[in-house]
Formats: sequence, C-alpha cells, structure tokens
Amino acid sequence: MTAFFRYDELTWDEVARLPRDTPLALSLGSGYDSAQLQSQLSAPERCGLLPPFPYGWRNSGLEIPDSIFWQYILNLLDSLRDDGFSKVYCLAPSGIDPQSSIIFNYPILRQRHVSMNQPKPFLPPDSEREKVILIPIGHTEQHGFHLPLSVDTIIIDAIAKGAEKINSNNPKLTTRSFSLPVMPYGVSTHRSSFAGTLNAGGRAFEDFWIAIIDTLVARGFNRFYLMSGHGGNCSFLTNVVKYAGERHRRIFCATAWLHTSGRLGAEALEKYRTSKIGGMGHAGELETSFMLYLRPDLCKMEKVVDETDFISTPAYYMDWVEGGSLIANPPWDDDTKTGAYGAGSLATAEKGKLWLEAAIAEKADHVEQIHEQHARREKRRNEGYGLWGQK
Repeated sequence: MTAFFRYDELTWDEVARLPRDTPLALSLGSGYDSAQLQSQLSAPERCGLLPPFPYGWRNSGLEIPDSIFWQYILNLLDSLRDDGFSKVYCLAPSGIDPQSSIIFNYPILRQRHVSMNQPKPFLPPDSEREKVILIPIGHTEQHGFHLPLSVDTIIIDAIAKGAEKINSNNPKLTTRSFSLPVMPYGVSTHRSSFAGTLNAGGRAFEDFWIAIIDTLVARGFNRFYLMSGHGGNCSFLTNVVKYAGERHRRIFCATAWLHTSGRLGAEALEKYRTSKIGGMGHAGELETSFMLYLRPDLCKMEKVVDETDFISTPAYYMDWVEGGSLIANPPWDDDTKTGAYGAGSLATAEKGKLWLEAAIAEKADHVEQIHEQHARREKRRNEGYGLWGQK
C-alpha cells in the first residue's frame, strides 16, 4: 500500500532528506483516484503529492493557450528534477495531450476525474462580471526549519477569502469581489539555495498571468486585483499589470507589494510587532504568527531558529515592508543558514489573528478603490475627456 504525503506540508530540510527516487506528482486540478495512481506508479512505498494546479489547461473552466500553460508546468517539474528527484510526474485528466503544442519531457499519468461527467463551470462565473476579480497567488517555497513549504499559499488564500467575504456580506462596504482559487506556484530566483522550493520562471509567470487576464477580458471582466503572498512574485506582477493595461485600455488591473504592507497593514505591524527591523523578512515574526493562527498543526516551533544577521546598509535591508532605495538579489544563503530571515520565536497566534484582520481590511479597502477608479475613469472616457473625445 502506497503512503501518499503532501509535499507542501514538509519543511525544506525534510524535503532534502527524501530519497531522490521518491515519486512526486503534480496534478492538474483535483478529484483523482489514489488507488489508480498507486497502480499507475507500480505501488511505490511512498509518493509525494504536490499542490494541485488550479486552472489554465483546456476544459479547466479558465483556459489559456497550450504553449503558455505547459511552459509554466514544465518549469515547475524542472525544479524538482534539478533538486535530484528522478521520478517526477504530471497527473492530468484523460484527453490532455501537450505534445500538440510543446515537447513534454515528463511522464503524464492520465485519469478520468471523479467529476468528469459534470460540465466544468466557468471560472469565474459570468454572473460576477461587475465584481473585482481577486487573483491570489502564493508559492511552494522553503520557510526555514519550522514552517512548511505552503506558507505563502495558505496566508494569501485566507486573506483573499476574507476580503471576498467582507465585500459580500458587510453592508458598510459597497464594493463586490470574487476570488479565484489560490495559485500555489510562483517565482523564486533563489530556488537552488535550499531544498523544496519551486520556480515557475519569471517570463513563463508573466506570460501565464497576461494570458489569464486576456481570457477574462474577452469574457467581459474588467476589474482585477493580483494579490501575492510571496515577495518573489511582486516585480513580475508589476510587469503583468503594465502589459495588461496597455493591451486592454478600458480595464483596471492592479497589484500591490505583498499583503499587510499598505497603510492599514503597516500600522498594524508597527502596533503589535515585538521584533526590530529585520525580524519579519521571511519565516519570521509575521509569517510565523499567521501560521500559528491559521495552521498551528503545521508549525514546528521546537525547530525555530531566529536569524537577523542580514548584511544591511541604510539603502538595502530585509524586513516585510521593504526598505531602502537599492534593489538587488544577492545569494539567499549569504544571509541565512537555515532559510529564515527574522525572529520566528517571537510569533504568537494572537498577533497572527490581529494581522490577518488588518490584511483583510487592507485588501477590502483596495477593492473599493479599484471600483472607484474604474467607475470614475469610465465616466471621463464616456464624456470625451481629452483624447478620448477624438475617438
């Protein structure tokens, strides 16, 4: 009997200790049969299941061109192979054939979904066209000895769901939003420093999200908020926003630096934090507090190691709300021995709850502003403001 385990619930040092012939499977969507998978893999002792990829392939409910989609998947699987894993698979619905669009170098295990007999609903439903479409993007990335690979995904998913709920149910807020399923894969340019981290690749990442926006705009959606739980995504999402705005002049597509970092978030950080600057860089006081509140079962606080010995100068240092005028990308392991930047030992679930509330309020406020921006700009355009009046 094969023992299946969640890859993203491991810490990076646990991934480093896995035998490199352990089978690892990345599935397109969920609903697959584990007994059939066991048979397809010839009943290995153990098999790791990566987070399901939520959409993008044909008949997923939100599809993009094959060549763009499969490049994203290939880069993720290449990350595992680069880490030395020799048995890497893509688990896909029956009928999927990437060979028609791109050379695929990994075995594809095909199954008929449990829900294959039911039509796949559109993501998002067309009834949500007047809402801001929230697009939460996390990552599968090392977070020190004490936190799992899924930190960024868990946190941004909770924030997006909270913002969607507020905007739907709170009568004091007049805006509306709809959240797509969280994407658990982003960009890590420091992938090789510590085991477990995946990398979609910057160009493939940008192409993917531009294609997603293209598809949604073609279906009549015009307000988007790309929300990242992982710092490595942010510069690439800025490019996506710029490209999307140039392509589709009557949409409002926005992003922001991470979460809990705007006016409301920064105020809450300053009010409740115990650590000094440098204590919240990565797997530190902030993210560990979030996880102690959201998923304490995945926290191994007996393994936490505080690391704040980042090589800092006035224009370049590491904390949650990035500081300094310099932008650089030195090797990750220049500044950390364990993968953490910060003071995780100072985290508490109580602070995690307070910071989550602040993060949700901040995103809800951004949703209101996106609605206002779109409405006021459309009014100007329709009135013939400036060059709009000559078209």
